[in-house]
Amino acid sequence: MTMINAYDNAQADALSPADRALIDRRAKALGSAYRLFYDQPLHITRSEGVWLWDKDGRKYLDAYNNVASVGHCHPRVVEAITHQLGVLNTHTRYLHENVVTYAERLLATMPDALGHVMFTCTGSEANDIALRIARSYTRREGVIVTRLAYHGLTEAVAELSPSLGDFTPRSPRIRLIDAPDTLRIPEAQQGAKLAADLGQAIAEMRADGIEPAAFIVDTIFSSDGLHPDPAGFLQPAVDLIRAEGGLFIADEVQPGFARTGDAFWGFERHRLVPDMVTMGKPMGNGFPLSGTAMRPELVQEFGEKARYFNTFGGNPVAAAAGMAVLDVIADEGLQDNATAVGGYLKSGLQDIATRYPEIGHVRGAGLFLAVECVTARETNAPDAARAKFVVNHLRQNGVLISATGPGANVLKIRPPLVLQQAEATLFLEATEAAFAAARAEGI
Repeated sequence: MTMINAYDNAQADALSPADRALIDRRAKALGSAYRLFYDQPLHITRSEGVWLWDKDGRKYLDAYNNVASVGHCHPRVVEAITHQLGVLNTHTRYLHENVVTYAERLLATMPDALGHVMFTCTGSEANDIALRIARSYTRREGVIVTRLAYHGLTEAVAELSPSLGDFTPRSPRIRLIDAPDTLRIPEAQQGAKLAADLGQAIAEMRADGIEPAAFIVDTIFSSDGLHPDPAGFLQPAVDLIRAEGGLFIADEVQPGFARTGDAFWGFERHRLVPDMVTMGKPMGNGFPLSGTAMRPELVQEFGEKARYFNTFGGNPVAAAAGMAVLDVIADEGLQDNATAVGGYLKSGLQDIATRYPEIGHVRGAGLFLAVECVTARETNAPDAARAKFVVNHLRQNGVLISATGPGANVLKIRPPLVLQQAEATLFLEATEAAFAAARAEGI
């Protein structure tokens, strides 16, 4: 499966000799599994806030990377990491206040029912431990995910990540269902359809002698094309998986930590209390930190019978980074900023769409937005070529986004939460220019 917006080495002749040489060195040292973005890959050397600079000093507006969620190189996060690294960094088999304090603060952002958190280093690991606990607690094996989901890279969760492509093995205990499709299915039908598809997957699973352990979703359906609305449509599916004896796992790696503006966690938009919540990427603003929160009863037996230890998960430096991120979100009002600036961006994109019928739909929540490119609104047929052109035109003009969705036609817009209105205006101007250029090129 070709990665959306991946660099194709057949275009190497268009690059500078220095970039071609570095790409060749990279391929020799790292191997063929790695990918680069854009027709002309970027060589980034520094960052600050919502900006990245390349080796030639050119400045780019980062409207894509949610890892540095509170801004690249945020001084408070950098200072917290640096200070703790200069004092102590060791594992969780020694007592240290940082990991306990951070766990308490993180759990305080969640419903009371989620009373434990286990720390890991990546979102893949967070989903891996969630899967282990779910199967241990339910004594079942089956898991249902959406058709283009991404939940990680370990062997256990790669089979929960069909977006990795058909080459990734998938056992019969994993079943795929359609994600919501806000453009083609009326909002009022989204919840019922998702629940019906889940019910069918469970029935098919049971026909093969497999019982459902869990239903896991990214609560904003990022890889499936970004489908946040209507708020609450997840409830029927969650009710069903629980009625059938399984658990609901909310993957908050992408929508969590105030990204959606109207809620700190994506699952809150759906008025849900998950059985488990997995987190990663923005948690440490670039420092490796992730975790899984859960109902305490789920892990009781697992914890008694299986020791849990992660050398780097929840170390004092990681905890310091995590606490600094929570501080910045609160002190700088970034959840409110996501609501305000995200609303401004969404309104601006909807305005552009009135002039470009090639835009079939604008959707999103807070500072997580999608623009779906179509060949015509009458058919809503996906237009991957236009999406690719727009992504690369923006890159050439100093704005970075990517694309997603089953048709490779959905622009994925996910800037740091510190984005300001002036920068959002720059983004909107560049986006309209990109669609105008695509039309002029006959794409």
